[in-house]
Amino acid sequence: MAQDNATRYIEPKRYEAILHRSVSGLTRLGISLWGSRVLAVRGRKSGHWRTNPVNLMTFEGERYLVAPRGHTQWVRNLRVAGGGELRLGKRAEAFTAIELDDEAKPELLRAYLKRWAFEVGMFFDGVDAKASPEKLLEITPGYPVFRVVVAG
Repeated sequence: MAQDNATRYIEPKRYEAILHRSVSGLTRLGISLWGSRVLAVRGRKSGHWRTNPVNLMTFEGERYLVAPRGHTQWVRNLRVAGGGELRLGKRAEAFTAIELDDEAKPELLRAYLKRWAFEVGMFFDGVDAKASPEKLLEITPGYPVFRVVVAG
C-alpha cells in the first residue's frame, strides 16, 4: 500500500536495529563510515537527547541531512528543536537545521542516491540517481532534507 508522500515513514526492521547499533558504535569511536555521524537531537515531548546514525552529505559546499525513511522521529524532533549535534568520536558539533522546500531537493536527492544507493536505495521505491528531474521532484515530499548550519 502506497503512503502519502507528506506522511511517508518506513519503520526500521528488527535486523536493521543491529546495523544501526553497529554504525553508531563505530561512529562513537570516531570511525566514520562514508560520512556517518550520530545525530543527537532533543525529543520534542521528553526533552531528552535522542540519537540516530545519519549520513552527512556535502553538496556544493553545504552540508545536508536526508531522511531516506521519510518523516521519522528524528525528523519530527529536529523540526521542533531547530537543531542538534552531529557527533563523531568525542567531537560534537552543534548545528541549526534549515528544512528545504521540495523544489530545492531534486539534485540533492540525486547526489544522495549516487553516494548511498547501496545503503538506502531500497527506500526510494525504484527511483535512482538516473531518474528524471521531474520524477525526483515528484517524490520530494516524502524525503525531508535539512541544511546543516554550524555556528561560528
